[in-house]
Amino acid sequence: MALTRRQRQRLGKVLAVVVPAALAAFVAASADWGRLQDKFLDPGIAGDLFPRIITVAAKNTIEITAFAFALGLVFGLVAALLRLSPFRAYRWLGTSYVELFRGIPALVTLILVGIVIPIAFRWHVPGGDLGPKVLGLALVAGAYMAEVIRAGVLAVPTGQAEAARSLGMGPARTMVSIVLPQAFRIVVPPMTNELVLLLKDSSLVFVLGTTAETVELTKFGRDAVGSTFNGTPITVVALLYLVISLPLTRLSAQLEKRGARSRR
Repeated sequence: MALTRRQRQRLGKVLAVVVPAALAAFVAASADWGRLQDKFLDPGIAGDLFPRIITVAAKNTIEITAFAFALGLVFGLVAALLRLSPFRAYRWLGTSYVELFRGIPALVTLILVGIVIPIAFRWHVPGGDLGPKVLGLALVAGAYMAEVIRAGVLAVPTGQAEAARSLGMGPARTMVSIVLPQAFRIVVPPMTNELVLLLKDSSLVFVLGTTAETVELTKFGRDAVGSTFNGTPITVVALLYLVISLPLTRLSAQLEKRGARSRR
C-alpha cells in the first residue's frame, strides 16, 4: 500500500535520525580508540604546542585573514561598481577582474603575486612578508565579494534611487548615501561566509614561505607533525579553526534570520 504524504514525511524524519545514529554507532564500535588516542589525541604532544600555536600561528592566521578581508572588500566594492556602470569599458574592466580571479585557483594567484611578479618586474609588494600573502588572498576574495555586493545593490528596490534623484541627488551621491547602505545590510550574511572561506584559504600562504614568527596555523601543524611523527598537531589545528570559524557561521545565521524578519 502506498504511503501518504504525511507518512512519507514522518518516515523521512525517522530515517534522518536513525541512519546517522547507526553509522556513528558502527564507527564507534569498529574504531581502535587506543590507537586513535595515541596517534591523533596525545595530550603530551598537544600540550607542547601551546602557547606558540595561539600566540604565533593563530595570531598570524587571524591577522592575514583580517587584512585580506578588508582589502578584498575594497577590491570587491570597486569591481561591483564597475560592473554596474553605464559605461561599457568600465563594465568590461570589472567583469575581467571578477572572471580572472574567480577562474584562477587561490594558490596560483599567491604564486603569481608573491613569486612570479617580483621576478618578472623586479617589484615587490609592500608590507614585508605579510604584503604578498594579503594581496594575493584579497584579489581572490574581492572577486567573489564583488558579485555579492552587486547582487545586494540590485536587490535594493529601484524606487529608493528614484526617490533620491527626485530630491535632487546625483547618481554618485544616490549610490553612496542611499543604495550602498541598504545593499550592505542585505549582503552581511553572505559576506560573513566569505570571511570564513577566506580564513580557510589563509592556509595556502605557506607557498610563499614562512619563518618561525610568520607561520600560520596549517603550516605550524604540518611542521609539528614532521617533528613528532604524530597526527595530534593537525587535530589541535582543526579544533582551533573550528573555534575561530564557528562563531562566525553562527553570526551569519543570526544575521540572515534578522534580515529575513526585517524584510517581512
